[in-house]
Amino acid sequence: MSDGDSSYGGWKNFRQMTRDRLLHEMLRTVKGETVASWKVLIMDEVTVKVMSNACKMADITDEGISLVEDLSKRRQPLPALEAVYFIQPIRDSVQKFIADMAGKTALYKKAYVFFSSPLPRDYLNLIKSEQLLLSRIAALREMNLEYLTIDTQGFSTDNDKALVQLFGELSEGTRDYEVCLDTIAYRLSTVFASLKEFPLVRYRAAKSSAPNSVTATTGRDLVPTKMAAALWERLMKYKTTLANFPKTETCELIIVDRSVDLVAPIIHEWTYDAMCHDLLDMDGNKFSYEVKLNTGRSDKKEVLLEEHDPVWLELRDLHIAEVNLKLDEKMQQFGAKNKAAQIRLGAKEGQELSTRDMQKMVQALPQYRDQIEKLSLHIHIATVINNKIKEDALDEVGNLEQDLVFGDATSKELISILNAKQELSAENKLRLLMIYAATHPEKLDATKRLQWMKLARLTGDDMNAINNLEYLGVSVTKKTSGGFSLKFGSRKNKRSLRKERAEEEGAWKLSRFYPVLQDLVEDLVKGELSKEEYPYVKEPANGFPTSQGSNPNSPASAGKPQVFSRRTNRPAGTTWASKGRSMDEGSNDSRSSNHSRKPMGKRIFVFVIGGITRSELRIAHKLTAQLRREVVIGCSSVDSPQQFIRKMKGLSSLDDVEL
Repeated sequence: MSDGDSSYGGWKNFRQMTRDRLLHEMLRTVKGETVASWKVLIMDEVTVKVMSNACKMADITDEGISLVEDLSKRRQPLPALEAVYFIQPIRDSVQKFIADMAGKTALYKKAYVFFSSPLPRDYLNLIKSEQLLLSRIAALREMNLEYLTIDTQGFSTDNDKALVQLFGELSEGTRDYEVCLDTIAYRLSTVFASLKEFPLVRYRAAKSSAPNSVTATTGRDLVPTKMAAALWERLMKYKTTLANFPKTETCELIIVDRSVDLVAPIIHEWTYDAMCHDLLDMDGNKFSYEVKLNTGRSDKKEVLLEEHDPVWLELRDLHIAEVNLKLDEKMQQFGAKNKAAQIRLGAKEGQELSTRDMQKMVQALPQYRDQIEKLSLHIHIATVINNKIKEDALDEVGNLEQDLVFGDATSKELISILNAKQELSAENKLRLLMIYAATHPEKLDATKRLQWMKLARLTGDDMNAINNLEYLGVSVTKKTSGGFSLKFGSRKNKRSLRKERAEEEGAWKLSRFYPVLQDLVEDLVKGELSKEEYPYVKEPANGFPTSQGSNPNSPASAGKPQVFSRRTNRPAGTTWASKGRSMDEGSNDSRSSNHSRKPMGKRIFVFVIGGITRSELRIAHKLTAQLRREVVIGCSSVDSPQQFIRKMKGLSSLDDVEL
């Protein structure tokens, strides 16, 4: 299903619903019937991101917008045109709006004002105090939509500094801590206000709430608890102030922080989407590359890897080896269906088309341009990724990463690869050490860290990222008895030893790893999510179905995935790309397709404070198809492994690292 598809009897995914609200409930309500009634759209720093993440410029133009302007910049007066303001209800944006429209000569004929979240009474009174301004306001509404759609089933509150401001060395008790929590909470609340959903809220409990816990509670531990409380307060206000907002629970929400799974942001994930954002130099979803022209010169191109590209939509959640097979298959199919094109290009019968051949075909046969260009793009991307896998020995690195996670490797294997592969990049060495520290607490004392720093040829700044895992609940260094301890797993959380799932038939090697969020959602649906570790803000209303009752297509007999011992016997001699099958066998993996059936049950939301990864977005797609309940993943930011490591380095100053 493409992002623009509205099939399934009117059902629309999360991003589509957000897009429709912006286009239909905001812009279309003020759209005129003639060209003369076209309007100017003015947005601030945050709302322009909200709009651009959900809508294309063509969508906005179709709704009668002729010009888009930046509120913060000096603008030319257009007194003959009406303006639509989509802005935050903050002092700076409100004052700039007043300055535009309250003078003797306003910048625009009339203003239709839409606020992204509730307007404080003080600012409303400020607007009311300007009589000229009031006469020029044609409409004033609260849209309650202040989040970025990052995927068909993902959103961000755009708080990139949340990890440092909430979990950093000096975060506790600071104004930044409180402001960050409050900002995330009200932006998160607009998700539910926008969708008219009232969630049953659960959150990851602080360590001290576990029975017999002797660990002191810090502000870091309380982040999910405080977030849940702040969100609940806003939801209660919506019940009394927002029209058509539900009075009883309509969906489920779990609030966690990044400490719930510290491996997911670091490990090499082998699916196409994740590898693109990990291994390619991308700017958000924008990929830049060069194409050779017939003249011999190079032409730089930029593309967005998003849902409007059907090839991307089909491939994004597949293992990179599966992507290679799919692209080869598509090339063969295209060649078979377009023999006339091959003949025109002088290709021989049965000859494979290269990327260069396809570029020539684009020039010779413009009717195939879109199809060929998309295929050519993804073949180029896959080639770049495969080359990087070989150059950086990522097959060996990836094997060791997953062995460390599932208990099939120890420091012996880690030291061995550091000795044998001195050419490994500093980043990959650091990622291995961080995964080891996160999965083997209390193993790195100061002496051992110094030894490993020298062996891996890392800097003190690199080692700071390992040491700072302490701030997210990992006991990197063994603590002396009697002192304060940030003991990993002291929430009585067994998930630090990730259970290995039964191997799927025909599964690719290096696909064993899965994010902990998958366990949480599955346990929630089965009614097996611990109330001790994940308490409710308020117990469910009468009869609210919190397990299989919410999912009419979930078999009641479904059991937990098979759990293996920490040391597993795995087949030797397989290549990096396959487990139990060769690269040439092809695949009928249902994971390659987007969910083709309408979700039936109540929505499930998971919100991660401190950022998420591409692999966690993939879980939303996978579980939606399996459970037939739309799973939506929210976060304060979406981070590549490189971005997460930079943030980890910034949690404390370098002076705090004992080497």
